[in-house]
Amino acid sequence: MKIRQNALSLAFLGLFAAALVGQAIAGTAGYNERQLVDGGSTLSVVQYVATSEFAVDVAENWQSEYLQFFLFVLVTVWLIQRGSTESKPPGEEGAGTDEEQKVGRHARADSPSWAAETGFRHWLFSNSLGLTMGFVFLASWLAQSVAGMAANNGERLSELRDPISWGQYVLSPDFWSRTLQNWQSEFLAVASMVVLSIYLRQRGSPESKPVGEPHSSTGVSG
Repeated sequence: MKIRQNALSLAFLGLFAAALVGQAIAGTAGYNERQLVDGGSTLSVVQYVATSEFAVDVAENWQSEYLQFFLFVLVTVWLIQRGSTESKPPGEEGAGTDEEQKVGRHARADSPSWAAETGFRHWLFSNSLGLTMGFVFLASWLAQSVAGMAANNGERLSELRDPISWGQYVLSPDFWSRTLQNWQSEFLAVASMVVLSIYLRQRGSPESKPVGEPHSSTGVSG
């Protein structure tokens, strides 16, 4: 029963693990192919996973995904899209009242304990989702920049060029090319979901309105 009740998260964690292993195997094959062409030594999958090349590829995907979630969590507080399942209904913009949010004296017996708190604890728990997404984004962005610098300097040294500092790499075209190509795809994916959920349906999915629901219905899921 516990597995069934957590099937959605377990399924995606399984897919994540499988994709990460697949990326490691494919990345190793690609790396070794380049090494053989250049007359270098090859690596095992375990050795490749420890390289900056693998780290930067993973981190740049993570930071773009968590940037997407971080921004979406925040902007949907105030911005609406009429007819979208991803939006609150028009007129409900904002953080909501304490009664609507079931916090403070409006907290119920089964509410999380910090929902009844005041002051810093109240603020922290009320914004914990956005703060966590933002923290993971920043941590992933930092990891990407450090691993990217190491990978870039490895290429520069192989070409007999001087290595560059972290600050120089963060301002370099290579860093922003890798970063922005991920950001634009994430922003497009979110915009597509927001707009397509107005007019298209997927029966039984909470990400879709009921099949017979009018296009103009907002914030309704089936």
